[in-house]
Amino acid sequence: MRDDPRLPTSPRFWRSPVRGTWFTAVLGLVLLGGITVLFVTGLVSYAAYNPNLSPVNDTTPDKGVLGFYLFDWPAGPSWLYRLSQGVHVTLGIVLVPVLLAKLWSVVPKLFTLPPARSAAHALERVSLLLLVGGALFQFVTGLLNIQLEYVFPGSFYPLHFYGAWVFIAAFVVHAALRTPMALRTVRARRRGDSGDEAELAAPDPAPRTVSRRGALWLVGGGSLLLFVTTVGQSLGGPLRRTALLAPHGGADPGGGPNGFQINKTARYAGITDADTHPDAWRLVVSGPAGTVRLSRADLLRLPQHSSSLPIACVEGWSTADQWWRGVRLRDLAALAGYEGDPPDVLVESLQRHGAFRRAALRANQVSDPRSLLALYVNGEELSLDHGYPARIIVPAAPGVHNTKWVGRLTFGDL
Repeated sequence: MRDDPRLPTSPRFWRSPVRGTWFTAVLGLVLLGGITVLFVTGLVSYAAYNPNLSPVNDTTPDKGVLGFYLFDWPAGPSWLYRLSQGVHVTLGIVLVPVLLAKLWSVVPKLFTLPPARSAAHALERVSLLLLVGGALFQFVTGLLNIQLEYVFPGSFYPLHFYGAWVFIAAFVVHAALRTPMALRTVRARRRGDSGDEAELAAPDPAPRTVSRRGALWLVGGGSLLLFVTTVGQSLGGPLRRTALLAPHGGADPGGGPNGFQINKTARYAGITDADTHPDAWRLVVSGPAGTVRLSRADLLRLPQHSSSLPIACVEGWSTADQWWRGVRLRDLAALAGYEGDPPDVLVESLQRHGAFRRAALRANQVSDPRSLLALYVNGEELSLDHGYPARIIVPAAPGVHNTKWVGRLTFGDL
């Protein structure tokens, strides 16, 4: 049964002449660099969410030692999160053809019998199963999140976080075992040596229709196509029109000063005109000096300041820089009783249900002069979908921390 060519356990079942050690080695080395960057930028994204700040922002509970890398996320440069998350998402999409080609190139090894020839071989096979399963899980959940398809059996953030650690553990083991061999194979090919292709080459190959080098060009072309049809959502400008595969690609929605990308509409969040009517809405500001309630007219009588900042989201999309105008968060902290250095702040939205209706901001974010409770954008009142009557705008912060429809600010250590 093992040698029956009709079964995948037989080497003669796999007949593609493209498979070979060199082809797999090149793909593996590309993934080695790409996945390393993905993992680092993914950790940076979780640091930007500041899970250690307070229970409010802790999207990965019980992380224990896995939170060793967390740090106070800086408020500058203003494009920092836009860059790091744009690289993470765009690179993840670009690597999809490479990952699929690599899995295809080694799929015969998954059916090799016996399943373990030695302890080292058994370790490699277990790491391979975790590697393949982890890679598929991470890429599939990431792609669904990018497309705003929240169909996970739980929150995306802890699933992707813990999945990343399982995957990277298997990845490190596999890379330690296979990278030296991959480097030797590529060097041998450069020297004109065909190398040892027996491990992955088909013993009874079908007629050749494309060379291995041609197959690599095909994979690279697929990655380039995905790059062109995705990267514009992070860069904005004219390139946004090329981001055909991105939910926030294409032209800016609508027109006028409020005509830029919206992730969560007022209707989706359950915000009504009655909630935001000038006669009903008040901003509640709390601190050592007590609690004050401010109407929009009261806020407009406070010193007004402007900032040119983008909005950048975890899905990899961002807006162009918009001109925001409103009251500095540090001025509101002073109103709440903090005359010196401002503390952290808990921001609460009028949104009644759903994720990120509350967000905590670090003291360094509050103190930054560009951090505003924005009342206007591009010279016009905020639209309801953009957070009227007031929203947070903070440099370099993930988009969900730029809370819309703000109803309460509580200043103090969190």
